[in-house]
Amino acid sequence: MSDFFARGTSMRRVSYLWSLCICATLILSPISSHAQSAASSPEESPAVAEPAAPTIVTSGSTEPAAANTSAAHEPRIGPGDLIAIKVFGVPELSEELRVNAEGEVVVALIGPVRVGGLTHSEANRVIETRLKEGGFLRDPHVTLFTKEYATQGITVLGEVSKPGVYPMLGVRRLYDLLSLAGGPTPRAGKVVSITRRSAPDKAIDIEISSDPSRSLASNVELFPGDTVVVSRAGLVYVVGSVGRPAAYVMENNGRMTVLEVLALAGGANRTASLNGTRIIRRNGTSLQEIAVALKPILSAKANDVELQPGDILFVPDSKAKNAARRGLESIVQVATALAVYSPL
Repeated sequence: MSDFFARGTSMRRVSYLWSLCICATLILSPISSHAQSAASSPEESPAVAEPAAPTIVTSGSTEPAAANTSAAHEPRIGPGDLIAIKVFGVPELSEELRVNAEGEVVVALIGPVRVGGLTHSEANRVIETRLKEGGFLRDPHVTLFTKEYATQGITVLGEVSKPGVYPMLGVRRLYDLLSLAGGPTPRAGKVVSITRRSAPDKAIDIEISSDPSRSLASNVELFPGDTVVVSRAGLVYVVGSVGRPAAYVMENNGRMTVLEVLALAGGANRTASLNGTRIIRRNGTSLQEIAVALKPILSAKANDVELQPGDILFVPDSKAKNAARRGLESIVQVATALAVYSPL
């Protein structure tokens, strides 16, 4: 009998354990299935978007910016600059140093460091490496910036109203400097040359465009010590029997034809010798005359002639037409005098 009760008790224990397992399975199964569905459906779980790489817009096209783009436009340290060095967590190593003529500064603990010609980020890495390799700091973090430039100004030369040296206060761009210099003169060209202090033998040519989208791209940032030179546009001279003899700027991207400059000059006079028109062009040290059949060009029977900067378009005066006009004027004067004095 005792064995019977013991066997019944053990069976009740087993059934009780099975019921606990079944309840636990029923409770935990929705949780596990929800976790699996959340893991299997990434669209329902919020994803952390990675920051997109910056883009550079040039002439309407977008391209990913390279990693060294900012370093290429970052100003470089030069002799005479006053730099400030700060080491994170070690205020005793923070100091202000003047760069000597050799481009070196004497930093505490590590001695002379050549920073001339380097950008701020490059100089930071050099000082951090020297501090780490010397065993002074385990993981140094250095911040370096130029507190005072030896050359604070930017030189503006060429075809501007007020050329000179303008101070560098804050961030300056090309159009800011051109505005300070009074703007380009009427004879200014479309090309502006920029020379950096760090690379005086390499000029950067920028074309100023009237297109707003391209104009924004040409408004580049300037740095202390830069030299900006505004080029002079090509000129074409028109002389002779025309309405307004003068020098005219080749504004159409440096291209101009005989008909275009003749229209600017007010056209040919009535006494002009159209077939005797010619272009005087300087070829080295000598002058070259090029005959232009202006009459067929005006009547669209011949191709227009393209001019070069410095060309002189000469439209001569016809002696026969001038004499005939003078004779006609004399006849008119006599007839007018007769009309006035005949009643008397």
